Order: sequence, then C-alpha cells, then structure tokens
Amino acid sequence: MNLYEKIINREEKISIIGLGYVGMPLAIAFAEKVDVIGFDVNREKVEMYHKGIDMTEEVGNEAVKNTTAVFCWDEKRIQDAKFHIVAVPTPTNEDKTPDLRPVIGASKTIGRNLTKGSIVVYESTVYPGLTEEICIPILEEESGLKCGVDFKIGYSPERINPGDKVHRLQNIVKVVSGMDEESLDIIAKVYELVVEAGVHRAESIKVAEASKIIENSQRDLNIAFMNEIAMIFDRMGIDTQSVIAAANTKWNFLLFEPGLVGGHCIGVDPYYLVHQAERFGHESKVIAAGRKVNDGMGKFVAEKTIKNLIKAGKNVSKAKIGILGLTFKANCPDIRNTKVIDIINELNEYGVDIKITDCMADKEEVREEYGIELVDIEEIKDVDAIIVSVGHDQYKELNFDRYRKFFKGHSKEEFKYREVAVESVDEQTSNMVLVDVKGILNKKEAEEYGYLYWRL
Repeated sequence: MNLYEKIINREEKISIIGLGYVGMPLAIAFAEKVDVIGFDVNREKVEMYHKGIDMTEEVGNEAVKNTTAVFCWDEKRIQDAKFHIVAVPTPTNEDKTPDLRPVIGASKTIGRNLTKGSIVVYESTVYPGLTEEICIPILEEESGLKCGVDFKIGYSPERINPGDKVHRLQNIVKVVSGMDEESLDIIAKVYELVVEAGVHRAESIKVAEASKIIENSQRDLNIAFMNEIAMIFDRMGIDTQSVIAAANTKWNFLLFEPGLVGGHCIGVDPYYLVHQAERFGHESKVIAAGRKVNDGMGKFVAEKTIKNLIKAGKNVSKAKIGILGLTFKANCPDIRNTKVIDIINELNEYGVDIKITDCMADKEEVREEYGIELVDIEEIKDVDAIIVSVGHDQYKELNFDRYRKFFKGHSKEEFKYREVAVESVDEQTSNMVLVDVKGILNKKEAEEYGYLYWRL
C-alpha cells in the first residue's frame, strides 16, 4: 500500500505548512476528503481559526467552523503527517532579490519533524532549481534523512487568485511534479482528490517551477505595456480607457488594463526570474524593464494628483487628500506588497495631509505592516482631492453626490445631479480633484458633475 492509499484510508495525514491565502483553501478542501493538520507559526492567526474566523476571507467563517482540519502552531504535530504541503510566501528584499527566509524557515520546521516515507511538496513560487538546490539540503540536514531514500520531494505551483470567487482551487488545472515517477504519481493522485479540473503532470520539478514564474511574468509585462501607453496617451491628452474600449473590438486584442501591480505574485515573481537569469549569465532586459515601469506607477499617479491640485488652484503644501483603498487588489483584504503605498510615500514628499480608508483591509494588520492608521470612510471630509486607488465594489456604488461630500465646503450641502446647470456646476466644483486609478467611475458623468476628473 503506497502513501496515497494510506492517506485516502485515513491511515496517514496531510499537513499544510502556512495557513494564508493559499494554505487555508487547501486545508479546507483536503479536509473534506482526508485527515488534515494545518500549521502556522502565527499563533494569533491560528487562534482566530479556532474561533471560526477566516482572516483571509477565501473560504468563509462557516467553512472554518465546520472543517475537520486541525489547526495548530505546535510544530511537533507535523510529525503526525506523511504528506507535507508548503504554502508560505516568497517575497523580495528591499533590493528586489529573493527573500527566501519563509521557505527556508518552513523547510527547517518540516525537516525537524520529518519521518521516513514522507513526501514534501512545495507550492511557494520560486525560481527554477530552488526546490532541489535549497530546500532538499535543508530537509536532509534537519532530519538526518536522505532524499530519494527516506523521503521524496515534489513541486506544485499555487494558482490561487485572492478575492476571486470564480477561479478557485477546485476548478483550476493543477500543475504537479515529482522527483521520480513514483512520487509524481502519488502527488498527482493526492491533488486529484480536490482539484476537479484535473492535474497536468510536468516532466520535472524545474519545469513546474518555471511554468509558474512565467505565468506571472507574462501578465506583468502585458500590464507594463498598458501602463506605458497610459503615460504616453496622458501626455497626448487622449483617454486611455477609451482607447482600450475601441481596440478591444478586435478579436485578437489582449485585454489588459493599466494599474498598480502589487500583491504576492505578479509584483514579485518576475524578480525571481531576473535573479536566476543573472546567476546564469543572462541580463534580463524585457522582464526587468516591465518591472521598472510597473514599479513607477505609484509615483506617476501621485504626481498627476499634485498637478491637478495645482490646476485646481490649491496650495499643495496645505492640501488634504483622501485615499479610498489600500489593498493590492479589489474586493480582497490582502495588503501584501500593495503599491498604493508608493502613492502615499510620494505624496508625503509634498507634505500633504493624507487620510486613508479601506473597506476590506484589517486596521491592525495595516498598522503593524505599514505603520498607517486607517480611518472609517465617514472620517474623510473637507479634502481637496480624492484618490480612488482600489476598485472595491463599495467605492463603485458611491454616487457622485456622495463623492462630493468628501470635499471642502460641500460636506453638508445637498446636490442634485442635473438640477443645476452644467455651467454653474463647473463653477462650483471644478476645484474638486477626483483621481480614479482603476477607472471604476463614469468619466462623462464625473465631468458633467464638474469634477476635475483624471483616470489612469
């Protein structure tokens, strides 16, 4: 009887190392089929799960309350499992080189608790070769066991899209790989328990690692192109969103939109590929250029905001700006590597007064991660400019009367759309700067209301 058969017969368990946006959906899904141990070094996070609170908002509180998965922060519990899945983040350092501390730490933790006959599968996004070059030696050193003899290794890149309620773990084809045919077969069958869309068996661990990193690098480059044309068209006085709408009428146009590119994958993974390319003597030009463009978009948005404040006749040094949204993407509480921070940092250089709200982000997490105190949306008032930096549904649903009440001199006034002549609206409100980073508001209506409106 092999490990897969023992798992489905509940003679052996699966452990999930890292209970975040990737690990929690895995734990919940596998627990419907087999016995699962979920481990995380963050005791506070585990205690929240014990209370039935899903901090990631990926599976929901009810799923956490009703799951049979056992959540723990005691690493010795890992010894009770034989199939280990590593789902920890792989960020970058300040110099944009790979920060391998999470994956190294997870490898040491598993290694200290690894038993003979185990399989360790990494889901963390890494550069090709990392699993075999970095992780295997750590597992061997910590456990005293020999890879290929006492335990085996595999890699299956995560494809979780935080906040996406359509593309889920179950309906996205899973790429799997193993160090040999036996481990590949077991890993594939284990994942087939929960992935209804099926699995793709990659021919090697390096192939699987490379497939993940180019998925996100390709998307990063496509967005970088749209960001660059947005900057070009802005100089020309052409509305980029209108251009995209026209171009998208052609069947083979690739629909990407300009925006801030952050998060745990797209804003990070290309740097892993650039780093590894340099190790092999290749200077990446295209990928690195795309990253440079996308990393500069926060500064670009901030500068356009300042220019529009000046155009509106505002004293920049005394200006007040409200920012709606801090998470790295819409309708998701994930604040990791959010590029809204770049807008904030650049605006701080001008000495403006900034208030930031977010209807999805956890205030305590934001305070700990960025040293920023989020405010409730009602506290944003008497401002000179509003930056809608994240396309949360709540901000899409606000009408222009409500946006108007954010601004100086208008917080208590009633304002009826089209009940005032457009000429007088312009006179009243043309000093209200409204910056719409994701283009979630209607440009024509915003201008008819009299806002000094700009979108990326």
